[in-house]
Amino acid sequence: MFDSDNKPVIMGILNVTPDSFSDGGQFTDITAAIQQAKRMIAEGVNIIDIGGESTRPGSESVSIDEQMSRVLPVISAIRTELSETVRISIDTTSSEVANAALCAGANIINDISAGQNDHSMLTLACEHDVPIVLMHMQGSPKTMQDNPHYVDVVAEVIADLTQRIAEARHAGIKKHNIILDPGIGFGKRRDDNLKLLAHLDAIVNLGYPVLLGTSRKRFMGSLCAVAEPAELVIATAVTTAVGVMAGVQLFRVHDVRENRQAADVAWAINNVTASTD
Repeated sequence: MFDSDNKPVIMGILNVTPDSFSDGGQFTDITAAIQQAKRMIAEGVNIIDIGGESTRPGSESVSIDEQMSRVLPVISAIRTELSETVRISIDTTSSEVANAALCAGANIINDISAGQNDHSMLTLACEHDVPIVLMHMQGSPKTMQDNPHYVDVVAEVIADLTQRIAEARHAGIKKHNIILDPGIGFGKRRDDNLKLLAHLDAIVNLGYPVLLGTSRKRFMGSLCAVAEPAELVIATAVTTAVGVMAGVQLFRVHDVRENRQAADVAWAINNVTASTD
């Protein structure tokens, strides 16, 4: 999963959906999707995360067949036309979609439900011996922003992720194949997101690689008085730098070049500090 120097890993988002919150409809055509994948590889992406179902607030679920028709041709085309080695993750809560994607050339599962929507997902990850991202989410994408509430968001997210780790380990998933995601923006209020970002080290201290996904999210726009998600590239890069300083290792982003720069500079600062202590 990680290179020998342990530098931050950039996961580039490739949504082949008509309705994702920021880039919906841009890459539904396979030619456009492949061009975007090629661009991300040139900009230094480590993982391409391909999703066929929008998980924006209020989104409806998409059938298994529809998800497959969207993602499988893109995965196959990346493998045959661009790279046999670039890592590909499949963004889905369906074990059937995940299995088909793994067979087509994907090698990581990114499940926003952490195996709760489809209880076969954890078994599948074990059988294929692949990394799986376990994310925290309060509610479902359709309802998660209706009225999210926490008493202590950091403690509650940690407790939930700890439970998901236990379930994954019970299913036979190896420790090194478990990645945690605090689920920024998934059933969280603005202050909940900010508190999680301020205490990312507490999640890192659980002892598993952590994935941070803040890319272009609405809560940052409310802080910057920006309504257009595509204009939140700098804000996203700031959170990437914050994450690196807290020990986060993976970053799921739309804008690879800018976040690659932010991550590498923050990592270099951390590395110098560590070597001179």
